Amino acid sequence: MTHHCHDEHHSHGAHDNHAEHDHSDDITPALQFSLYQHINFDEVTALNEATYGAAKAVVKKTWAERMSVEPELESDVDEQVIVNVPFTGQVKLHSILLRTSDSDSAPQTLKVIINRDDVDFGVAEETDGTQTFELSRTTEVQELPVSVLQRRARFNAVRRLTLFFPDNFGDGEEDVTRISYIGFKGEWMQLGRAPANIIYESAANPSDHKLKGTNVNQMGSGIGGRGPGA
Repeated sequence: MTHHCHDEHHSHGAHDNHAEHDHSDDITPALQFSLYQHINFDEVTALNEATYGAAKAVVKKTWAERMSVEPELESDVDEQVIVNVPFTGQVKLHSILLRTSDSDSAPQTLKVIINRDDVDFGVAEETDGTQTFELSRTTEVQELPVSVLQRRARFNAVRRLTLFFPDNFGDGEEDVTRISYIGFKGEWMQLGRAPANIIYESAANPSDHKLKGTNVNQMGSGIGGRGPGA
């Protein structure tokens, strides 16, 4: 999937019209630069998720599980949703991976905000964010590369990502936004160490409930890692 940078804040994703194919041979190349092992899953939270823990379960999906419909993140009282993803160290972010659907419930826009822990819907609407992407309505995984300018300036020191999905393709007629896969590529850094490229992942696990703009999901579970071919 190709995305062209309009300016330093916006990128556009073209529709993928290729037929469905066997994705089993995509695993190893896709896991190069995977940040999966360095997501702090216990602290992944969401605002306006219909089912408590759904965002965490979606982030916990491995690349091998990316085409699975369940678990799925659904918005609750309207189409907007916020997902907060902290990392266990500092990362240089290369790209964000998303799978949604070819339907009105697919998110249309993604605003990315870095290194803030105070983002509610008011803050998300008002801030320009670090980069904004126009998404595609497709069942294929979309890879959203951060702009080179922004990567050098700001995405090379990311500790926490806030993903704000303000709308979907329903043009106000669809109140539920659905997302089935979220992943990240980049380089993870420990203090005093060179960046490390990680290619291993762990298994996913779903959970239960919440209300817009108030509580965020606080539960997590530790699951053992497995290799990319597992």
